[in-house]
Amino acid sequence: MQNLVILAGNVGATPEVRTTQGGTKITNFSLATSRPKRDQDGKTMKDGEGRRVEDTEWHRITCFNGVGKTVAQYVEKGQKVMVRGRIHYTRWTDDQNNERYGVEIIADEVTFLSYGKNRQERQGATQDDEADDVPF
Repeated sequence: MQNLVILAGNVGATPEVRTTQGGTKITNFSLATSRPKRDQDGKTMKDGEGRRVEDTEWHRITCFNGVGKTVAQYVEKGQKVMVRGRIHYTRWTDDQNNERYGVEIIADEVTFLSYGKNRQERQGATQDDEADDVPF
């Protein structure tokens, strides 16, 4: 049996990098996935303006090594990515002695489905500059 998760969605915030005491770098980011919300008859729900209503779920993504380095360098808030990895459950006791639970996706691969806004803006500026050089 294999623990395999594949998610495609939008990055919720700029990835954060931290280093463990042992020197391992860990990159974390949140990923939003959406699906249409359905009524009791299974029909897609619409809002007052006729737009589809969606259910959004947030996932905590954790990356190590080269994947983490690439994500930290190139991934931005709002960017569309696909994550392939495994689901990992954690359990711990907090300062008030309450048992806590968490879940995260340990990413083996992160595929960019779109560019981040900074890169899109740079490309747009380059294309505008090139368009200025084209005779009409």
